[in-house]
Amino acid sequence: MTSEDGRFVVIFNGEIYNYPQLRAELETDGVRFRTTSDTEALLHLYARHGADMVHRLRGMFAFAIWDQARRGLFLARDPYGIKPLYTANDGWTFRFASQVKALVAGGHISRDPEPAGIVGFHLFGSVPEPFTLYRDIRALPAGHIQWVDTAGPREPKPFSNLADVLAKGSANPGPTAEIHERVRAGVLDSVRAHLLADVEVGIFLSAGVDSGALLGCMRDAGQREIRAITLAFEEFRGTSEDEAPLAACVCEHYGAHHIVRRLSEQEFVEDLPAILEAMDQPSIDGVNAWFVSKAAKEAGLKVVISGLGGDELLGGYPSFLDLPRWHRRFGLLAAVPGIGFLARKLIAAVAPTFSRVTPKALGVLEYSGSWAGTYLLRRGLFLPHELPGVMDAEIACEGLRRLKPLRRLAANLTPDPISENARVCVLESAQYMRNQLLRDADWAGMAHSLEIRVPLVDFTLLRALAPVIPAFTPGAGKAALANAPTVPLPDEIVTRAKTGFNVPTGDWMNAAIGRGSDAVGRAPEAKGLISRRWSRAVLNGMAPANAQEQLHAS
Repeated sequence: MTSEDGRFVVIFNGEIYNYPQLRAELETDGVRFRTTSDTEALLHLYARHGADMVHRLRGMFAFAIWDQARRGLFLARDPYGIKPLYTANDGWTFRFASQVKALVAGGHISRDPEPAGIVGFHLFGSVPEPFTLYRDIRALPAGHIQWVDTAGPREPKPFSNLADVLAKGSANPGPTAEIHERVRAGVLDSVRAHLLADVEVGIFLSAGVDSGALLGCMRDAGQREIRAITLAFEEFRGTSEDEAPLAACVCEHYGAHHIVRRLSEQEFVEDLPAILEAMDQPSIDGVNAWFVSKAAKEAGLKVVISGLGGDELLGGYPSFLDLPRWHRRFGLLAAVPGIGFLARKLIAAVAPTFSRVTPKALGVLEYSGSWAGTYLLRRGLFLPHELPGVMDAEIACEGLRRLKPLRRLAANLTPDPISENARVCVLESAQYMRNQLLRDADWAGMAHSLEIRVPLVDFTLLRALAPVIPAFTPGAGKAALANAPTVPLPDEIVTRAKTGFNVPTGDWMNAAIGRGSDAVGRAPEAKGLISRRWSRAVLNGMAPANAQEQLHAS
């Protein structure tokens, strides 16, 4: 879209949820709108506020604005990194796109592999920003802006920081008695904002607290007709592991129309080539997002609400207990220089079987001396010392040198969020959620022309809850969310044990690798979990061609 005077041109991917308020403010200042689009609001905001406009936005966004008068390009990406934005600069031309493969398809960018991206994928199961699998392609980091002109691209500058918000909240804590009211008011406000649309808004519904509570809040926000999509599995039909019956209870509880989409192993295998093609950057997850998005498209939906982000914000992961406990238990001993390395070498020498069966246990003393190291130990797919055994040693060493995983994780905790809950919230949000869950939701949704909105991944909500996050006791955050709707969630949902996404899809992934599926090839046997084997299979199908020999050299 071009401004009326022709000076500014904007390319925009996303949604601005406070567009009505922004438009009203601009019109009060004398601005005349030609459309009803939030895209036009970006043009007017930039014309008046320049780069500071980003502080006025509530939404998921990645955009670029060309300033004809200054002969420069302004880029921005939302604070959580919900929407992707990739750039490439060859010294002559600066390119940008919402997908890595769009830049590669242009044909003017080197396909040389990025060791840091390949190593990062092995460590985390996703490629950590700003890296990609390609040396010459970078992600604009979440919460950053960048200026490009004839002198070339400037270094990206941060305008928002998760740790900063949580540090301020921890320094000014709210009373425990406020937890339920803050969660209720904040979540309802976010849901209302995320329902801004000119089409029907549906919801992804599991048998968990997050999506169920959001469904209740959608009803409280005034949405009368709600269609809820539940992904279920043929193998689980009629068993206690089938989420569909409980999800049906939630729909009945809130008067929503329930659509159950059952997935079979045959459909998984048939769709696997399309999944890997749409993935853009490799991920060990995303299968669930693909099929539930496919179901939403089949139902005719264009926009859906997702409960993604609830575990990171409200302390729903085991890591909120594990990381502080491990750090307290092993931190002092692990801080002794060299003790972790010596212990790992000793155990590997005297108990090689133990090393193969529980490879991450060898890293306890090596990584538990810091919050970043403890997080890597908890979330890591492989640990750094294992990489030379699963890939070319030279590219492993070069990738670790460029990535600096512990330093990069620790940088997320600057400034220090102070409380244990806040530290884990930042680490889970800035690493796992940003680089894997949000990225997977975006490519899977876009592959089905579906916009996935995430009310629990909202900076306004984060600011509202930051003062009480340190006070969350185990289960307190989720309990508050369950009671956020005027009609609370049914007890059977609240008391249900949390389940992961490892069966039956984990078995299907393993079977696909084992029989040499054409979609993924036969991945080299890696130590440990199915997810390790799956990660190798995914990367086998997606890595730059000239990196294949290096990946399989060991």
